Amino acid sequence: MANIQELEKIASQVRRDIIRMVTSAQSGHPGGSLSCTDIMTALFFKEMDHSPEQWNRSGKERDIFFLSAGHLAPVFYSVLARSGYFPVKELATLRQFGSRLQGHPSVEHHLPGVYVASGSLGQGLSVAAGAALSKRLEKDPHHVWVLLGDGETEEGQVWEAALFAAKHQIGNLIAITDRNHQQIDGTTEQVAELGDLKSKWEAFGWHVIEADGHNMEAILNAFAEAKRAGKEFNKPVMILMNTVMGKGVDFMEGTCAWHGKAPKPEQAEQALAQLAETLGDY
Repeated sequence: MANIQELEKIASQVRRDIIRMVTSAQSGHPGGSLSCTDIMTALFFKEMDHSPEQWNRSGKERDIFFLSAGHLAPVFYSVLARSGYFPVKELATLRQFGSRLQGHPSVEHHLPGVYVASGSLGQGLSVAAGAALSKRLEKDPHHVWVLLGDGETEEGQVWEAALFAAKHQIGNLIAITDRNHQQIDGTTEQVAELGDLKSKWEAFGWHVIEADGHNMEAILNAFAEAKRAGKEFNKPVMILMNTVMGKGVDFMEGTCAWHGKAPKPEQAEQALAQLAETLGDY
């Protein structure tokens, strides 16, 4: 498995993939994809027990990952390809007609690594809770992981799923919130004032961990604590990862402007100049 330095190198390449994919398609969501890149890299290249060679949608005897915030598809596709689920060169087909790499993850073309179509915000936690409960009933010791956007937690269904998971003590469910404080048309505070998310999740019966979502060691430590706490306290776990929208590209950082906006070719070159090519571009 990759060490911290290797994970950081992979993350840089994933960020390059995101910029190149979205620029080529002239469509997509770079801002949030960049903010959760370190989290996704740590999950797929270090933390999760998963097998590209033996993948199937049952998810039996493997960790399962669900991307609830489906618009973050560029980062999802990059880590899937880079970890061996499909050819890296296929990343060049993002959002093209007939491509398996749709703007939001789809199961229509049976893309390996994608368990469920996502993009309608708020649904992923419900799906993940059901999958985790199923694993427990089948005595499968593996975990179910799910990534949400912080703006997504304005959706009521998220909190319905939170109640369900706590009620049924689903301790093998680990949710992650990409807490970058930005959404499609402003900050989360301007739009709906999310407030103290830690206290809210705790009030709903979850064990809550906060971590720096751009520090690989902190991310891995949070993952380890989440697995321990879920088992020890028999509770679902929420990891609030503090991140920066557009992380890694200076003119994209900390603003909602790049939530769903593709850079122009000259802007992409400026962005790529800030990101080291470590695994080779597709």
